[in-house]
Amino acid sequence: MLHTLHRLTALYCLSESPPSPLRRRWLTPYIKFVDCVNRKGMAQLHAISSCSSTNLLFNGSQRDSARVYGRVHCPKKTASEQELGVKASEFHGLAISQNRDHFGLARGNHAIQAVLASDKEAVTSTGVDGKLLGKKLNKVVLAYSGGLDTSVIVPWLRENYGCEVVCFTADVGQGLQELEGLEEKAKASGACQLVVKDLKEEFVRDFIFPCLQAGAIYERKYLLGTSMARPVIAKAMVDVAKEVGADAVSHGCTGKGNDQVRFELTFFALNPELSVVAPWREWEIRGREDAIEYAKKHNVPVPVTKKSIYSRDRNLWHLSHEGDILEDPGKEPKEDMYMMTVDPKEAPDQPEYVKVGIYQGLPVSINGKDLSPASLLAELNDIGGKHGIGRIDMVENRLVGMKSRGVYETPGGTILFTAVRELESLTLDRETMQTKDFLALKYAELVYAGRWFDPLRDSMDAFMKEVTKTTTGSVTLKLYKGSVSVTGRESLYSLYREDISSFESGDIYNQADAAGFIRLYGLPMRVRAMRERGL
Repeated sequence: MLHTLHRLTALYCLSESPPSPLRRRWLTPYIKFVDCVNRKGMAQLHAISSCSSTNLLFNGSQRDSARVYGRVHCPKKTASEQELGVKASEFHGLAISQNRDHFGLARGNHAIQAVLASDKEAVTSTGVDGKLLGKKLNKVVLAYSGGLDTSVIVPWLRENYGCEVVCFTADVGQGLQELEGLEEKAKASGACQLVVKDLKEEFVRDFIFPCLQAGAIYERKYLLGTSMARPVIAKAMVDVAKEVGADAVSHGCTGKGNDQVRFELTFFALNPELSVVAPWREWEIRGREDAIEYAKKHNVPVPVTKKSIYSRDRNLWHLSHEGDILEDPGKEPKEDMYMMTVDPKEAPDQPEYVKVGIYQGLPVSINGKDLSPASLLAELNDIGGKHGIGRIDMVENRLVGMKSRGVYETPGGTILFTAVRELESLTLDRETMQTKDFLALKYAELVYAGRWFDPLRDSMDAFMKEVTKTTTGSVTLKLYKGSVSVTGRESLYSLYREDISSFESGDIYNQADAAGFIRLYGLPMRVRAMRERGL
């Protein structure tokens, strides 16, 4: 180890000749440190290293379970000494490890490698521009949209982690226009490749339909469009990471939103060994203008200017809008903001009737025509959109604690929720319906909070599938200028009996029986009133 320290000193001295005054001032206490070790042995290491002038520390941050390559700073202390195999109680200054392969000293564009006990060849943990890294990753799969944020993340990852970047784009129905030119953009930003996967059918079949079957609505209004999309994208990212041999995944979610939780809980559930990089929680970029400046500096092509106002997320289920005027909950959204639905005032003057076929709580046909899940939803989006169906303006409670306002367009989803719920009014008894509605609230909370792969949601799915086995039939709806109204519902499993429900006399229900029922049902109220009156 002493031999190694001598070698480190010599390397540093030779890196600049003659040494500058700053370097000489930095180096003098270090040479004294080495001489002291030579003269008095390792027993004096603690006493010397505790001096502020020799407080040269490995400063790194532990991310997940992967190794952290430290940086050398003076004079600040850090808990990452433990990560490097050194007990903080023994060494407050220069961290010396007999359990790690190397450490690096960096100044400017120079990286000095010191070989420790194993005397193996050291690995340089520097980025593409020579910048000292907090951690070295080999390959990162980035959730990529081609927008401003994810475009600047590509060079940032290469610069700060020295890694290859594989961009991944999921087609969840956001539209062909958002997929055009992505490969050129990704590679122009510095990515080694772009992977695109069509997830539309999987998204609707395995994520949207279970929520529809459960009747999951968050805080009375939100039909969970973004909440359902994030886990299917994150799941595909884990698959791609395995395919390309990546050791990390990354996303462009901000530290204030829900999506960071949804992505990362899925990563944890499906592959806890993957490292996760969240640039918005690490970098010095604080807003869109900073990101644009960073993009210009790194010659990254971006499709926005500083005048862009709305933050949008679109998939086959919905389109969300946030930002600009919407940040004031007292102001009405501008009509030109909407993209999936027409202004209800401009919708056709004649109503349109749609018949939705349902099998075991899931839609299967429109007007007698069987369709795949994604095709069925796409067609209802077109039909509902031209009638101005499915606009929702709400203030919601985010998972991270703050309130936010968003406007959502969910034309097809609004039609489907109305149809399925209406058919359940025929096929579910009172206790089952109330229990299902109660569990639907929790189901929606789990999905909103990113806990799609939680065993609790799987268990609730089993219940929902069981109780909707008889929810089979059809519902006819009238669409007119932004409204959806039910005009008919039919089911072979209907619990509705006209001969019982009719006001006409029948053999099954004797109206005279109601008197005894009312006396028994109202007994607790009657007893309380008698006690209050002293009877």
